[in-house]
Amino acid sequence: MEEWFAAVMGVVQGLTEFLPISSTAHLRLTPELFGVADPGAAFSAVIQLGTLLAVLAYFAKDLLRMAIAMVRDPKSPDGRLPWYLAAGTIPIVVVGLGLKDFITGPFRSLWVVGAALVSVGLIMAVIDRRGARNRELASVTLRDVMVVGIAQTFALVPGVSRSGSTIIAALALGFSRPDAARLSFLLGIPAIAGAGIYEIPEALAQSGGDWAAVAIGTVAAGISGYAAIAWLLRYLGRKNLGLFAGYRVVLGLAVVILVAAGVLAP
Repeated sequence: MEEWFAAVMGVVQGLTEFLPISSTAHLRLTPELFGVADPGAAFSAVIQLGTLLAVLAYFAKDLLRMAIAMVRDPKSPDGRLPWYLAAGTIPIVVVGLGLKDFITGPFRSLWVVGAALVSVGLIMAVIDRRGARNRELASVTLRDVMVVGIAQTFALVPGVSRSGSTIIAALALGFSRPDAARLSFLLGIPAIAGAGIYEIPEALAQSGGDWAAVAIGTVAAGISGYAAIAWLLRYLGRKNLGLFAGYRVVLGLAVVILVAAGVLAP
């Protein structure tokens, strides 16, 4: 893989991992737009480690506070949350391992990507407009995190979006938009770390052992991912998810039309 394209893929990964528009969909479409061979699901999973570093850096103070609370006050909201996040990660681990062959194969079809972009965009628009959104992260329960964790498993289908599915679930549970996003990002830490580390050997094999390309993509993902987190949290403090829902529907319909017309290979 050319190093410039690895950087492009990294930037796309970083920007779309945290915005609720599906990183896997955009990583699947980007090679098509540039006329480059798809580097595969393993490469995408490994450069997610850059976005892992981004979320760890952005939430460093919160994570340190939770780590201290686990020892000093384990029954406090901060002390319980890391255990809840660990439990909420179990569903995606089980489903991810069970459906690995589908995730890296048939699920990467652009027909699937287009349909997922549209359907989740419509669900996002409906959920975002309904119900109270005044709960704070401090009120989270194990049940809440398990519900959001189950929603996270749907993101294994390209086009769904991990942040999109988890933010939607948190909104449905009554969390404010910024706190729904925070819960989504924190829950993503173990999932992103596990997927990235697990896929390192396969990603290097697919890239011909090109450590430089993998490293460049990972660094680019980290820088753009940090910027995306900071921007999205500020944005959701003032506005709703309508922009993202509309974008998903338009992009999804465009993908379906272009595949049907033979412009894009399914």
